[in-house]
Amino acid sequence: MCGILGGVWAELPSNFNQKIDKGLSSLRLRGPDDQGYDLFNDDSANVLFGHTRLSVIDTSSGGHQPMHSGDNRYAIVFNGEIYNYKELRLELEELGWKFTTQSDTEVLLVAWQQWRDDCLLRLNGMFALVVFDRVAQTLTCARDPFGIKPFFYSPQKANGFQFASDINALIELLDVKPPLNYQRVYNYLVFGDYDTGSDTFYCNVFHLPPGHMFSFDLKTMEMSEVTQWWHAKTEEKQALNFEDAVEQVRNQFLEDIRLQLRSDVPLGAALSGGIDSSAVVCSMRHVEPDIDINTFSYIAGDERLTEEKWVDLVNQRVGAISYKTRATPEELMMDLDDLIIAQGEPFASTSIYAQYKVFKLAKENGITVTLDGQGADELFAGYNGYPYYRIQSMIENGNWLNALQFASNWSQWPGRTRKEALMCLGGNLLPETLRNKLKEKVNLPALPAWIDKSFFVQQNVSLVYTRLPQIDKNKGRRLVEELEHEVQRKGLSKLLRHGDRNSMRFSVESRVPFLTADMANLAFSLRESYLVSQQGASKHIFREAMRGIVPDEILDRKDKIGFATPEEVWLKKLAPELRKWLVNSEPIPFISKELLLADFDLIMSSQKAFSWQVWRWVNFVRWFQHYSEK
Repeated sequence: MCGILGGVWAELPSNFNQKIDKGLSSLRLRGPDDQGYDLFNDDSANVLFGHTRLSVIDTSSGGHQPMHSGDNRYAIVFNGEIYNYKELRLELEELGWKFTTQSDTEVLLVAWQQWRDDCLLRLNGMFALVVFDRVAQTLTCARDPFGIKPFFYSPQKANGFQFASDINALIELLDVKPPLNYQRVYNYLVFGDYDTGSDTFYCNVFHLPPGHMFSFDLKTMEMSEVTQWWHAKTEEKQALNFEDAVEQVRNQFLEDIRLQLRSDVPLGAALSGGIDSSAVVCSMRHVEPDIDINTFSYIAGDERLTEEKWVDLVNQRVGAISYKTRATPEELMMDLDDLIIAQGEPFASTSIYAQYKVFKLAKENGITVTLDGQGADELFAGYNGYPYYRIQSMIENGNWLNALQFASNWSQWPGRTRKEALMCLGGNLLPETLRNKLKEKVNLPALPAWIDKSFFVQQNVSLVYTRLPQIDKNKGRRLVEELEHEVQRKGLSKLLRHGDRNSMRFSVESRVPFLTADMANLAFSLRESYLVSQQGASKHIFREAMRGIVPDEILDRKDKIGFATPEEVWLKKLAPELRKWLVNSEPIPFISKELLLADFDLIMSSQKAFSWQVWRWVNFVRWFQHYSEK
């Protein structure tokens, strides 16, 4: 686990060494154990590879980066872990390759020598990597299938391009600070949309999308198109019965846990008490009966939100060493600037502060690696079971009675209503053109009075929220289609960003064993009734796959809380301090501070209904303050 930065320059700026030092300094928490950089002054251009290291696999100097191939043709910088590096190493040794270290980085570099970019499909891991081929005069950049590890880049026309694991480190390498991306700003403030697609809050600074890659040719100083190297397999396995599917899911998950327990430093787990994190912890004990298990949990002070009894149940089942953390509004206020800076870009709610506290707790107790349950909801249709898409599939397959019965069954679960079920059912009975129009309008918030709409119009910002289109080939598989969108194109990306930035703030590596290509391909090939049962149970098959490993009391839970925080209570308690932030903030050309304060005061005094948008307002204004100071 590390931080990477670098790029290509036709001509180096006069303050280049200072830029490198500042960039590496920005990555110090991602890699506190070692750092280095190489500058290649080839005939056509200048290539920089920089790296900061958090030592996890082979903690000796053998894992130092940038790393070079034995023939000096290739150089690599790599952020992440390759969990199946031992298996790949054996395969490569059988092909005649020799190794000089025990690191997964060397295995990755040799795999690239053997198979070039075809090696990506052989990797079980999380990664963002750049390989320099000095003979072909190309750089190849790639990101893991789910975007677990970050990769930012900025094309600079005729002067090359730059990249980094952290957006602030990347900005240090650029000639000038990039201006705001007003489309992204508008989408965040109005729709709460962020970390979807390749755009960031900065113009000409992009995320490399999950499962994508591109190359840069030093001879022409041109960047290739960004292409997708990994696609989830979504075709249904017709012959796979439920019992066999349960066994496959169980075996695959246990194998992924086994591989991700590989570490040369202390390892633990984040435990919320829900099905997913409980499955991770209990499977750790199932796979390794004798290891010490350290769990780290956030315990909410609000009885309506606390999951402490479930946390205690799991810890007792596996004999874990349990560490717990709590949070007060005062602690949040003290840490809020640090949290905003660590995240790099605005985010949706204070709920990620609970996660921040968990990684802080792990660091304080000497743990460098944690396993986390992120991704299970997006693979196995968790949350509320995606009823709209499940019903749509049934109707497209002509199963009208099943759709009606499903809607009724689904509505009986806690937190769901018959009205919601009827809306999902009714929406699917409308003509497609009308249904699409309603989708564009439903649940979209009104434009706040303090936002200058004319400013965004002048900046050619689209004021319409654009949804991902459905495609004909997925008719009858709409649930799987939506899950695939969640995994690679929208919802999951922001959750992974939160986890990566929070864990790296404390130099902790967060692993997510649900998110492997093999598991995604398996989950998305299943019948949709295996994912969400006819009775309305979300994550149906995964619950059954964990029988005998996870306590039934947890598997049979019908609620979901996770790292929930009492945001309304916290923000109202902190209102005086937050108001000072708003009052003393730099002028923002598209925000009326007077109207914003008026809205804020009404909500904080309970004269106006609390809105989850409030945090976005405060977050953006404070983030903009830090942006202005760069």
